[in-house]
Amino acid sequence: MRMHRVVALVLPPQSTFELACAAEVFGLSRPGLPGRYAFTVCAERPGAVPTLAGYDMVVGQDLSALGAADTVVVPGWHRHREPAPPAVLDALRGAHRRGARIVAICSGAFLLAEAGLLDHRRATTHWRLAGALAARFPDVRVEPDTLYVDLGDVATSAGTAAGIDLCLHLARTDHGAAYATHLARHMVMPPHREGGQLQYSTVPPAAPPSQSLAPVLDWAAERLHEPLTLDDLAGQAGIAPRTLARRFAGQLGVSPGRWLLQQRVTAARTLLEETDLPVETIAARVGLSSAANLRRRFHALVRTTPAAYRRSFRGL
Repeated sequence: MRMHRVVALVLPPQSTFELACAAEVFGLSRPGLPGRYAFTVCAERPGAVPTLAGYDMVVGQDLSALGAADTVVVPGWHRHREPAPPAVLDALRGAHRRGARIVAICSGAFLLAEAGLLDHRRATTHWRLAGALAARFPDVRVEPDTLYVDLGDVATSAGTAAGIDLCLHLARTDHGAAYATHLARHMVMPPHREGGQLQYSTVPPAAPPSQSLAPVLDWAAERLHEPLTLDDLAGQAGIAPRTLARRFAGQLGVSPGRWLLQQRVTAARTLLEETDLPVETIAARVGLSSAANLRRRFHALVRTTPAAYRRSFRGL
């Protein structure tokens, strides 16, 4: 299999965390996991690039590296109030015309918008910057409560950790749920987060350990084959169903039912990739009762059928 070439375009002053989001998913070799990506970094001018962390990074490649990229990542653009360098905008447009996937993390959406890649299209950025993005680029359909938006040829994410969410999503799209789950396990990350980013837009008081959902989530994840209900989850947590629903909304930004369905579909994706089990058997194993129900739920979340998904990702 040909390596998928990912090029990160760094811009001074570069955020080290946003760059690390892309490097962690696309740039590191993981024990027991086949390499699927070739990762490199470029800048408008090779040499020392200042970072927000107070040190310079040395970048060896210039904008010509974008000409060979399958995916271009813009890991933030912290001078988004200023006009972007024309050469950078031209290079982004050229890569997009050639067919490269263009990905922006956090404030990188401003650069994509300035390049005209988001005109009349959906996009997101950090919740603190969403208003500024919408005001400066009124043709962009800004979604302030979204962790990431993937349009196929262009993708944008909310701030910081949402960059990891987007990169894992792209790995899942490219190589399947099992591959992304293995990556996430190495990173000690959930392979997929539900909910939107506005749940993080103010800092709530930290929940006492006794109110953490972790024990009930672990309990439910081991029993996906069972017909779990809200009452079952609430009983395991030792609280009323309404209280449990409020904690799910506050801590995960999603309802218990939605979270449970997502876990079941994710488990089904892994079984489709890693086994030859019939769809009916997989449906029973993940608690979706029948092949028809699995197909309906699967298509609603993954936008394809189980059979088509298996053909795409079996054995990758």
